[in-house]
Amino acid sequence: MKKFVITFLVTLTLFFVGISETNHTYAATNYSVKASAIAQKYVGVPYKWGGISPSGFDCSGLVYYSFKQAGKPLPRTAGEMYRKGTAVSKKNLRNGDLVFFNTNKKGASHVGIYIGSNKFVHSSSKGVRIDSMSNPYWSKVYHGSKRM
Repeated sequence: MKKFVITFLVTLTLFFVGISETNHTYAATNYSVKASAIAQKYVGVPYKWGGISPSGFDCSGLVYYSFKQAGKPLPRTAGEMYRKGTAVSKKNLRNGDLVFFNTNKKGASHVGIYIGSNKFVHSSSKGVRIDSMSNPYWSKVYHGSKRM
């Protein structure tokens, strides 16, 4: 009987730990998916150096704003964002993952949000837009991806 009770309690504990971990993963994914949808609403907004509002965004400003609106604050710059999260391979990207690019030979200097179908939303000199990860330029300067 004692062995049964101990086994039952261990099983019950593992069950609740599993649920807890699942909810944590779901919550992280949920923030990322919300941030992705928020960023896409601003396609067409002009580029603004240091911009963190719908009147104008720079690349990290768009990501910062979108995640903040989704309830998940992130650091302000692409480099700081790159130091957070969990690395994810290009082939395993999910909606809401951050994609980083080395545009100035100094590491992660540009960031966008992966939206699925090999595309990402970001702010560049042309404003907030959606581009393909296969675009020759973005493919060449791709630096890595993170799941927040």
